[in-house]
Amino acid sequence: MKPKIIVFRTPTCSWCRKIKDYLKQNGFSFKEIDVSRDSRALADMVRKTGQQGVPQTWINNQAVVGFDKAKLDKLLNIKK
Repeated sequence: MKPKIIVFRTPTCSWCRKIKDYLKQNGFSFKEIDVSRDSRALADMVRKTGQQGVPQTWINNQAVVGFDKAKLDKLLNIKK
């Protein structure tokens, strides 16, 4: 079963681009939400994690704040 992945991002976030590239390189598709344009998504993100910073990647509804490669790999079962 493919994981449900959502990347919360802003247009100017360089780490957001790195996460998207990393997911693509590993063959994962994902939904992107620009929280600078979607205040409801921003509020949901902050409510869930208590953090306003991006990127935030939700994998099967488990949040990863920042580019935490080890946590991403674990949740996505990426073996390196």
